[in-house]
Amino acid sequence: MERAGFRVDWDASVENHFTLQSDLYSGRLNQTYFLPTPTPPFAQTNANHLNVSGGNVLGRWSRAFSETADLKLQVYYDRTVRNGYVLNEDRDTLDADVQHHFQPCERQELVWGLGYRVSWDEIDNSYAVTVNPDQRTVQLFSLFAQDEIALVPDRLRLTLGSKFEHNDFTGFEFQPSGRISWTPAERQTVWASVSRAVRTPSRAEDDVQLRQTTTTPGVQVLLLGDRGFDSEELLAYEAGYRWRPIDRISLDVTGYYHDYDSLRSIEPGAIQPGPPFTLTATADNRLHGESYGVEFAPGWQVTDWWRLQAAYTYLQMQLHRDAGSGDTISERDEGRNPHHQFSLRSSMDLLENVELDCVTRYVEGLPDFQIPSYVSVDLRLAWRPCKDLEVAIVGQNLLDDRHPEFQSAFIPTERIEMQRGVYGKVTWRY
Repeated sequence: MERAGFRVDWDASVENHFTLQSDLYSGRLNQTYFLPTPTPPFAQTNANHLNVSGGNVLGRWSRAFSETADLKLQVYYDRTVRNGYVLNEDRDTLDADVQHHFQPCERQELVWGLGYRVSWDEIDNSYAVTVNPDQRTVQLFSLFAQDEIALVPDRLRLTLGSKFEHNDFTGFEFQPSGRISWTPAERQTVWASVSRAVRTPSRAEDDVQLRQTTTTPGVQVLLLGDRGFDSEELLAYEAGYRWRPIDRISLDVTGYYHDYDSLRSIEPGAIQPGPPFTLTATADNRLHGESYGVEFAPGWQVTDWWRLQAAYTYLQMQLHRDAGSGDTISERDEGRNPHHQFSLRSSMDLLENVELDCVTRYVEGLPDFQIPSYVSVDLRLAWRPCKDLEVAIVGQNLLDDRHPEFQSAFIPTERIEMQRGVYGKVTWRY
């Protein structure tokens, strides 16, 4: 992969700030696919490559009207080109948004904004993956507002907000949220929140025809998108507590319960005669479920030059079929998400201009994907010979030469593993 880019920041005046940045890239990715074919033996292993290229440009204008009021305008354009054995796609995306922040009174802080995004694509299909129509333009209009209110100064704060969107897949969507934060003492904070979120359909869930092999010779599965596919819904309840018993130690704990509805299911359909015999299935919204867990993040400033930050996450997820659903696969989520994850970050300022960072992670295995648990260690050593220059060397996944972390669930490919790696980086700011 080759990449190049630039960023320019310009303070035109005390009130006006401009940013212009752009990136270009080009590369080649090797991949092994296990794909269906229309002729015997109706399956093949294909070692092929994927050519990728693209670029983007972003412009931003920020204007400060006062210490409590500002306006930001941003325009972004992105182009991606992906040419491979399974699917070719050219996609262009244009995005613009404006955000206004101000204080209508001493105890309120209001932020609101508008956004527009348009994306158009051109796709070359294959036997394994077909998208119909092969060209489509989709638009997204959005509006959001958030009001933070100090009910009791420095003690009790209430935040209310919502996002409103109109998309070409499901029409109008709204996503409200509310959060209350209470500081009973200088070193303690308690908070709780309720929010609603949606995941709108993708291009594939509307238009795809995806063929897959099975363990039975001469039998394939055809997964179909559905223009009637609706948004997946989430109602999230969260609460947390932060305590700083002494200056050098902080403790954060968060508990959550997430209620899901209209989740994607794969509903079986008719059998098409062969050869190959084809079992059809269609995307629908006939699953619901819940997830719950806890996150714990203690921090310790051991000395003025050494800090430790730990994190532990426990996750439990359960999915259930709605009445009338024939999906017997998606409900089986056990073994596809790690129940336990742990990380420890160490940050050291060894000398005035030398930094040493170490991150250790443990992730529980995913038995449904036959992925074992793993421990990884990353190291970063950085040296600043002067204020504007930094030279760093980074080592990733140092404990083993490679390990798997996930497995594709829809397009069968050779399992991807994360390799041990070392790279150097030079940063010059001027």
